Amino acid sequence: MPEKEKLRLDKYLWAIRLFKTRTLAAEACDTGKVKFNGSQAKASKQVNVDDEYEVKTEAKRWRIKVAALLHSRVAYSEAINYYIDITPAEEIERIQYQAASFHTGKRPSKIGRPTKKERRDLEDFMGE
Repeated sequence: MPEKEKLRLDKYLWAIRLFKTRTLAAEACDTGKVKFNGSQAKASKQVNVDDEYEVKTEAKRWRIKVAALLHSRVAYSEAINYYIDITPAEEIERIQYQAASFHTGKRPSKIGRPTKKERRDLEDFMGE
């Protein structure tokens, strides 16, 4: 009987590029941001094909299904073949809405910074 392949959850999440470092993947597991069947998954949990995980990153709440095991980090174009993104449509719409309403707070590039006179006028108006 052949031995089953073993792969830790934190290493898998790092390899498929959901996290930048393996340490960040392990911390996400420890803080409850990675769930398996609705409960917190440990970083040392063995990953199997067809497992489904909920992963919360800074940008998105992922729902992924393991398509194949990946032991080392590869290019993004290859890494996406090792999982299936089953994120609900409402989460994707929320992300698109946030991206559309993103505002940096910076001044428009054509205007530039205020002149000395404009700055004085602003300070007089603001009462500084």
